[in-house]
Amino acid sequence: MDTAMRERFWERYSLEELTPQEWEALCDGCGQCCLLKLHDDETQELAILNVACRLLDIGSCQCSDYENRFDSVPDCTQLTPELVKEFTWLPHTCGYRRVAEGRKLAGWHPLLSNDAERVHRKGVSVRNFAVSQDEVPERLLEEHIIAVLPMS
Repeated sequence: MDTAMRERFWERYSLEELTPQEWEALCDGCGQCCLLKLHDDETQELAILNVACRLLDIGSCQCSDYENRFDSVPDCTQLTPELVKEFTWLPHTCGYRRVAEGRKLAGWHPLLSNDAERVHRKGVSVRNFAVSQDEVPERLLEEHIIAVLPMS
């Protein structure tokens, strides 16, 4: 089975046309989608916390159990081509969001830079500010809000 990715696939194909390997490669490794979120039903706002899912290895910004993540974290964010367009909370830097919006990947993206560490050096990843949800009691989550976004 040929698992080679097509040349500059992110510019030549829609998200729906990507192979599973290409889809995964589009992730820039920032870890921002692994930050916890609190939805306020009254205000229709979404609060983003600096608290990361317990499965996120904050040092590498990679899931520590990616293949089985839904077994231990049933509400884990699963990005699909359809949901990328709905998840308006994805950062503007997100490779999935950029491609969905018809924008180019950022120059630091690993597909362009061939350097997975650039996302961290550029300060885009959660490496330097996130804490694990295992370290934050649920009653203190609101103290960790770093952004509030309108969802309507």
